[in-house]
Amino acid sequence: MRTFLSTTGSGICRATCGSDGRWTVEQALAGQVVTCLAADPLRHGEVYAGTHTSGVLRSVDGGQSWTPSGLAGQVVKSIAVSPLVPGMLFAGTKPACLFRTLDYGLHWEELLSFRKIFSRRFWFSPAEAPFTAYIQGIALSPVDQDVIVIGVEFGAVVRSVDGGKTWQDHRKGALRDCHSITFHSSQGNWVYEAGGTGAGTAISRDGGNTWVQNRAGLDRHYGWACAADPFHPEVSYLSISSSPSKAHSENDAQAFIFRSNADGKWEKLEGGLPRPLKHMPYALLTDPSEPGHVYAGLSNGDVWCSKNLGEAWERLPFNLNSIHRSMVMLP
Repeated sequence: MRTFLSTTGSGICRATCGSDGRWTVEQALAGQVVTCLAADPLRHGEVYAGTHTSGVLRSVDGGQSWTPSGLAGQVVKSIAVSPLVPGMLFAGTKPACLFRTLDYGLHWEELLSFRKIFSRRFWFSPAEAPFTAYIQGIALSPVDQDVIVIGVEFGAVVRSVDGGKTWQDHRKGALRDCHSITFHSSQGNWVYEAGGTGAGTAISRDGGNTWVQNRAGLDRHYGWACAADPFHPEVSYLSISSSPSKAHSENDAQAFIFRSNADGKWEKLEGGLPRPLKHMPYALLTDPSEPGHVYAGLSNGDVWCSKNLGEAWERLPFNLNSIHRSMVMLP
């Protein structure tokens, strides 16, 4: 059985494939502004949701039911669950503050050192009123529990190597307008970012310390989602459009999915995908148990799958209503 969950802008949509191969689609948390989702890699079926008014919500049954899990009243914009330490989660908020729990959300503490980052005074997000900066992405190392890389929407990419006690300010070469950021699932040196400035993408090969923006092969610059093959860290994926207005349009995203190979050059993927994509791929996912597989979740709720590193694609037989702008996949 496989389950996909997406935020829709007003609740969550859940699609599950049963043992008979049939998909069931259900809605949950109707009326809630759910901003982000994160699955627990250490506990089957456990997933967390960040909201605008209810803090963090937790599900232990694959998204069928939800209970409060702390930070009520906070606008939670990003969540990350530790792949190494059971019960440890991080939540990023608007304004840009960072919280941590060590007991699955029963108790949270703010990492006040995050407020002391020098460049913070210049952070400003034009994405939504009142234009206050927020934490868009949290990347946790798969090999070192103390290494954390944070992406701030139109602010900075910052890094801690001591579990959040101290922070290195914006890392050279990274995109200041971060839309997504993630470590490789097993290789702690590789970190990937997609964003709206520079080349639209950046890659680090030293755990997020320094970054390189590679434009070779790209014909547009407004990146949104990124992912990497679990067996080949040099093979990464990027969804990218020509501009914010196109990317976030209702039916004219002018978007493509690209793949970067060992030579570093980006290659436009087609193989059955609409060209260009009218709906922005807000989510790209890979699964450590499925080398070569990659999933793309589009703004209109369609989910596409490739089983051969993006060479050929098929649309899965369900629709998540919309993906705005987070999707997770549960085995």
